Amino acid sequence: MKQKELVAHFDSIASQRDNWKAKNKYYYKDLENYCSFVVPEGSKVLEIGCGTGGLLAAVKPSRGLGIDISPEMVKIARQKHPNLEFRVGNAEDIQTEEKFDYVIISDVIGYLEDIQRAFLQLKKVTTPQTRVLITYYNFLWEPILRLGELLGLKMKQPLQNWLPLSEIQNFLYLADYEVVKKGYRFLFPKYIPIFSTLANKIIAKLPIISRLCLVEVLVAKQIHSPFKPKDFSCSVIIPCRNERGNIEGAVTRTPKMGCNTELIFVDGNSTDGTVQEIENQIKRHKNKDVKLILQGGGTGKGDAVRKGFAAATGDTLMILDSALTVAPEDLLKFFNALVEGKGEFINGTRLVYQM
Repeated sequence: MKQKELVAHFDSIASQRDNWKAKNKYYYKDLENYCSFVVPEGSKVLEIGCGTGGLLAAVKPSRGLGIDISPEMVKIARQKHPNLEFRVGNAEDIQTEEKFDYVIISDVIGYLEDIQRAFLQLKKVTTPQTRVLITYYNFLWEPILRLGELLGLKMKQPLQNWLPLSEIQNFLYLADYEVVKKGYRFLFPKYIPIFSTLANKIIAKLPIISRLCLVEVLVAKQIHSPFKPKDFSCSVIIPCRNERGNIEGAVTRTPKMGCNTELIFVDGNSTDGTVQEIENQIKRHKNKDVKLILQGGGTGKGDAVRKGFAAATGDTLMILDSALTVAPEDLLKFFNALVEGKGEFINGTRLVYQM
């Protein structure tokens, strides 16, 4: 369908859009829940193909921009969500270079005339740290969806591109984006008590059956960018309890990583003088960024790590056990792998080298 025809179609259904969503609220609520799980609250978010703005509002961004090809959709979105910004725009010719933490493209790529061009346009609004979240329907569901339209259970839509996950991934690769997560979800889109929960939470995750789910999901990041470790900072969280003898080693042996290396000790109510030793090391190494947090009433390593993460200022986050069973010198390997985009989460194993 040509762009003018597409605009005319979505303008004509704009006033009915939210009514149709209400009729299928089980599906749309699940979509909102999943996007809210992937996109942390308070992020800078761009949604391409935002419709009336419900999904963008659901992820609760600190800065939210919605772009849609339909002026009528944008008009309604502005009325419903005045705290967010909405613009008329085309996914294949993005007219902004503002950078975002997340870009959402939900149920859109089926309407694009040039998918690769649209993905190339994303470079205007993404950085290597940005994550692009794409959802699309599984083309195996095409006969069922058409039947739903005939029965008045689903809003009528123009014929869309048929794209399996592998093809979407190939288009992203051509545009220099790497898929870091992909899969299927939502096996039964209507709500029937107990049965829907069983189908979507358990059966939908089974091998082979998962490929029959309605929704395809991909999360991608930009690659082939000039990563420079010196442009990133690092926070090393060190939970500790009664580790007085290892504090000096943690401070002196941890290498400088990136533009700044922040060491955050989180003490879990030590009784052997660990706190005093940390304070001594802070005074002794004024050229290093060393901080102390008292865990207080919290207990356990998990609580200590969360408090350390909350206080961290670095671009990358690491955890170093205060027992130093992992050599602090090896942290540099993990840092370089992170800033070079080799992984979202990287952990080591003790089952490779002799210990």
